[in-house]
Amino acid sequence: MTDAEGDRRDSRIEQGGAIPGCEAQAYTLEMPVHLPLPVLIAVPHAGREYPANLLSNMRQPELAASRLEDRKVDILAREVARLTGAALLVANAPRAMIDLNRAKDDVDWEMVAGARPPVSRHSHANRRARSGLGLVPRRLPQSGEIWRGPVDNSDLQARISSVHRPYHSALARHLEKIRDDWGAALLIDMHSMPPLKPRFGAERPAHIVMGDRFGASCDNGIVERALSYIEAGNRPVAHNRPYSGGYVLDRHAAPQRGLHAIQLEICRSIYLDAQMLEPGPGLEPLARFLAGLVRELGAATANLSLKGPFAQAAE
Repeated sequence: MTDAEGDRRDSRIEQGGAIPGCEAQAYTLEMPVHLPLPVLIAVPHAGREYPANLLSNMRQPELAASRLEDRKVDILAREVARLTGAALLVANAPRAMIDLNRAKDDVDWEMVAGARPPVSRHSHANRRARSGLGLVPRRLPQSGEIWRGPVDNSDLQARISSVHRPYHSALARHLEKIRDDWGAALLIDMHSMPPLKPRFGAERPAHIVMGDRFGASCDNGIVERALSYIEAGNRPVAHNRPYSGGYVLDRHAAPQRGLHAIQLEICRSIYLDAQMLEPGPGLEPLARFLAGLVRELGAATANLSLKGPFAQAAE
């Protein structure tokens, strides 16, 4: 057993928020008492606690869930956290209910019944909602509308207050605590993606896409170290395309204040079974590979903290 695995048994478990319509809480956070590296792994899109009333309003619950969820990537994240001792935040609420990688005003108000604010259809606030994938997803490509009927505005506000707000509050609070303890902190926002198509003939499509909001969310040295590690492991990787990160990075990353963040999109074909539904034989070796990446980036973040304005906090 490694030191990180031993420390895991002494983790503080925090659960918070609430999922409207069922007894489950909105998120679970594991914070080792003795955090061995300044890294927090977050998983916002793998929640599987579906209230009965949510399922009854979905046209094709199984199809929509399988396409919206970052299917079982929380299991991969838990194994990486176990191997490294990193802090871990997992959303239990499903993305179909509320998308934690969207701003709370990124809403398609045409799908909401009841009183609503006077928002322009083409405002900046609801830019993702217009594609069908806003705060509450409305439609999926090739599948059409997700819902049988509109979402009541009172229900929407309950989702925001009991799921979205507590999750982001916990993420901000613990990320800043890590920064205060270490001098710098790194958020790894973990997602999964369907297999990408090759862009240029025989080129291998990326298995991992790392996003840093085109340089805005993380120190360049950490990013370069991540790309070098992944390439050295013979895993095809892409940088910012087609995924550069979203609201989570926009809200929580502040490199000038010692808060760094990257998004990892991981191809489902390399850790799930052939049907891409359940964990497959690739999960364990991928977890070990990603654990090496987390250790590498944790060391880079800790080293960075000694050079910046928060250096004294790490002493």
